[in-house]
Amino acid sequence: MARLSLVCEAPLKSIKAFNSIWRGFRNATLNTVQSDEKLITDDTIVTAKEAREDDLLVVHTRRYLSKLKWSFVVSTITEIPPLFLLPNFLVQRRVLKPLRTQTGGTIMAGKLAIERGWAINVGGGFHHCSGDKGGGFCAYADITLAIKFLFERVEGVSKATIIDLDAHQGNGHARDFIDDKRVYIMDMYNRHIYPGDTFAKRAIKRKIELDWGTEDKEYLEKVETHVKGALNEVTPDVIIYNAGTDILDGDPLGGLSISPQGIIKRDEIVFSISRSRSIPILMVTSGGYQKRTARIIADSILNLHNLGLISNSLSNKSRI
Repeated sequence: MARLSLVCEAPLKSIKAFNSIWRGFRNATLNTVQSDEKLITDDTIVTAKEAREDDLLVVHTRRYLSKLKWSFVVSTITEIPPLFLLPNFLVQRRVLKPLRTQTGGTIMAGKLAIERGWAINVGGGFHHCSGDKGGGFCAYADITLAIKFLFERVEGVSKATIIDLDAHQGNGHARDFIDDKRVYIMDMYNRHIYPGDTFAKRAIKRKIELDWGTEDKEYLEKVETHVKGALNEVTPDVIIYNAGTDILDGDPLGGLSISPQGIIKRDEIVFSISRSRSIPILMVTSGGYQKRTARIIADSILNLHNLGLISNSLSNKSRI
């Protein structure tokens, strides 16, 4: 079976809760998958490695990385005000190192997706961060990094499509690739919420703006129509799928009304279309700010497995 790169994005609410949320989300997701289907074994896990400074410099400027040595800057980016009061060595250890590990997981998962046809990083998806600016909980531009690494270090990868289905506009990677014709961006998001980045919208080739309270039927119809449309316009060498669960009904930040079953079906649609076209796909889990998010992600992974969309029979069908 193709391996999973398993790390986790934490909904960063407070420094006190950070590590417990991060570990709890990761462990809840993995334990659910393991207990339900014995899908998670030593052979199916790739442990993420922390992205090093030279890795980050593939995209980030030295000036930006230097700014992260100031606790005030990190508190602003992650929206955790108490971080301002902490010494930076503690901020590095308790906040930025876990985020760098998730970033390393996304980079690793990109290579795995090319090798095996698919990969899932249970974490990452920091789509508000660009090479020179962080924000919206996102300190490192893991999606941009994964694509740049593939372009520069994997033979035959010259085109990528980002399918961003988080509830928020993905302005970070959009700014990074605004003039790069090798990257096609499809972004479907709540038009009324953060970040409202008009400049970054210029990079989106297929923009689908949703209204408050959008529900399953309309949402899933648009997902299927526009994912097919995007891949009809350009056939990429890899898909980066930003699968935020902040679209879930009741999410305090997303403002949409998608059911758990709708999220599972959304992931199924994206994987079914990509796998039917033999396009390698990397999934990252991005935003999601409710306790039941871990259960939904686990159920979605199990559904993909049960449908054969992430099974041995498909693991060697990448086009490269």
